[in-house]
Amino acid sequence: MDRRNFLRTSAGAAAGLTVMSALDASSAKATPPRLLIDDVLSQKYPFTLPALGYADNAVEPAVDAQTMSIHHDKHHAAYVTNLNKALETQTALQGKTLRELLTGLATLPDGARNAVRNNGGGHANHAMFWTVLAPNGAKAPSGTLAAAIMRDFGSVAACTAALKAAGLAQFGSGWTWLVRDGGGKLTVRGSANQDTPITDGGKPIVGVDVWEHAYYLKYQNRRTDYLDAVLGALNWDTAASAYGA
Repeated sequence: MDRRNFLRTSAGAAAGLTVMSALDASSAKATPPRLLIDDVLSQKYPFTLPALGYADNAVEPAVDAQTMSIHHDKHHAAYVTNLNKALETQTALQGKTLRELLTGLATLPDGARNAVRNNGGGHANHAMFWTVLAPNGAKAPSGTLAAAIMRDFGSVAACTAALKAAGLAQFGSGWTWLVRDGGGKLTVRGSANQDTPITDGGKPIVGVDVWEHAYYLKYQNRRTDYLDAVLGALNWDTAASAYGA
């Protein structure tokens, strides 16, 4: 092979490898995250932002790519940054897990309590949200979670209707939750701002953000349309893992 053909062949091979690498990277980003809420709750200072684990447009049309990018890369990241800043001088709290901080809010020093409530709650809540939005999961519950929903709500439709109603009823910013109590019973509730059911001993199974930043770019003030879309896009495999863990 002469030099010209060798260079042409080598360039083609390199271009092919570049394309393959890009495809591999795209595939890796599109893989649903293995991260569950318990992984984030086990974090200690300094806390870290979990990767979204899938492409920004993977949940379209329910959540548009621009909203997903801003929500994860800006809003969630800010909660993590501000939580770390709040604990920089709180050396006695740096060895506690996020779960311990959130369940022990009442015992925290005055100088840290509100920051942990807002930013620690925001960190935990968003980690839950990303996992229940992960693509390629079951679109209906099954197994023990399905049985619990039937027992406590009568049907999956009634459960999602309750989640929607709680989301619509939440005045201002907040969340709507499907929560498991210590005895395994499921309830739906709303929470304000970044308050989390974890603080009072509940186990989040599904959490949907109803802050305006979660939907305003696509839905403007149509929260009902946003809730219909997101509740129709839930990953019930992830919810089942949270329920059974």
